[in-house]
Amino acid sequence: MIRERLLGLVESARPLADRFHSAGHRLYVVGGAVRDALLDLDPGEADLDLTTDALPEETEAMVRGWADAVWLQGKRFGTVGCSFGRTRYEITTHRAEAYHPDSRKPDVAFSTEVEADLSRRDFTINAMALRLPDAELVDPFEGRVDLMERRLRTPLAPEVSFEDDPLRMLRAARFIAAYGMKPDAALVSAVERLRGRLSIVSAERIRVELDKLLVVERPSEGLSFVVHTGLADEFLPELPALALEQDPIHRHKDVLAHTIAVVDRTRPDRILRLAALFHDVGKPKTRSIGPGGVSFHHHEVVGARMTRERMRSLRYPTEGVEAVARLVELHLRFHTYRMGWTDRAIRRYVRDAGRLLGQLNELTRADCTTRNAAKARELDARMDELEASIARLRQQEELDAIRPELDGRQVMSVLGLQPGPTVGEALEFLLELRLDEGLLGEEEAGRRLRQWWDTSARQRPGNTSTKGKGKTEPVARSQ
Repeated sequence: MIRERLLGLVESARPLADRFHSAGHRLYVVGGAVRDALLDLDPGEADLDLTTDALPEETEAMVRGWADAVWLQGKRFGTVGCSFGRTRYEITTHRAEAYHPDSRKPDVAFSTEVEADLSRRDFTINAMALRLPDAELVDPFEGRVDLMERRLRTPLAPEVSFEDDPLRMLRAARFIAAYGMKPDAALVSAVERLRGRLSIVSAERIRVELDKLLVVERPSEGLSFVVHTGLADEFLPELPALALEQDPIHRHKDVLAHTIAVVDRTRPDRILRLAALFHDVGKPKTRSIGPGGVSFHHHEVVGARMTRERMRSLRYPTEGVEAVARLVELHLRFHTYRMGWTDRAIRRYVRDAGRLLGQLNELTRADCTTRNAAKARELDARMDELEASIARLRQQEELDAIRPELDGRQVMSVLGLQPGPTVGEALEFLLELRLDEGLLGEEEAGRRLRQWWDTSARQRPGNTSTKGKGKTEPVARSQ
């Protein structure tokens, strides 16, 4: 099957290969497509990365008039992008690149030899090329052997590779986790010495690479790598800090080991995995020792604040920051209902979780890493009970869109109010009523609203019992 995969790559790029060959230029498929073909993995509809001895201007001229679309954002770095049918191509002139010690952007020098280009790539398993159209494998650094032996090495000395692009140190964690690779000793040593170089890499690039690591099937080995080499200290210091804290609930694990296990136990959903990564980061700052042992009171609140700060520093979009922080803040909510779930509690739980409800429930299940089988079964049973109760209430009422049974205009009509803050207070009362008692019907909701209004009359201006205790806005009451 591997040969068929390689020939499939040739066919995918044949229209381009013919054009380059006719113009006297060489063209190669490189990168992940070659690596995955050798692993006999289905490439799906993956984009193709190619490299050529043609200069960017020559490449552009060859694809113009043939491609459905052409884009040139990377042209100054040697890359011309185009698409034909359902396939996208990124065609880069053979190059060598290196970062200045104080620069976030690479200098680019072009080469005429594919071997020079491959030597500057991140790892040997990615430093292979498939020559077109004859499908000859170019493998000057024995990447195929490393792939079969699951060994992670760099084509040149790791110091050279990581100086070229320090993000490769974090990328190593992804390949360790995704492909079960074992880093060689020289690579590990280089990361330990050069981890400070990550400071010249933009937060956006670090964020993208972290996301890629988190959504592999089992990120644990990669996360352990960034902690043990010290690399996490450069972009996510909250993670190694967890190794210092013993968790009194999961006594068999420190909080770091527990966190990494929780990440592995969640499905590869980016937001969910980020929440698993951050869910206990508040524990070091809330650790206290009392008669009952170690505790971490309100670590979910502190952790949510720390999550926002770290994710913002990594330039995560606001929506994602708020979703992850909210999951961190709510991840213990389930455990506050140890005596059972009332309908009132379920409504509030669903309302507070909002669109994150499914992810919150998944995080809660994953957070149980105890080796005590009886405790694990108990938690699963309680979560099953909760989800069944949520499903029951969904059939009875609009559980996922809980709102007051009367809107603002109806409130003003019932109470004879003008628009203003008092209407908001009335709606808040109605929302609490809805959460506590469910759907009552508009007539009953109106009766209870008038009852609340009459009961609170003592608090309104003009009532001598509240004189001197503060003021509220004047309101008009219909007769």
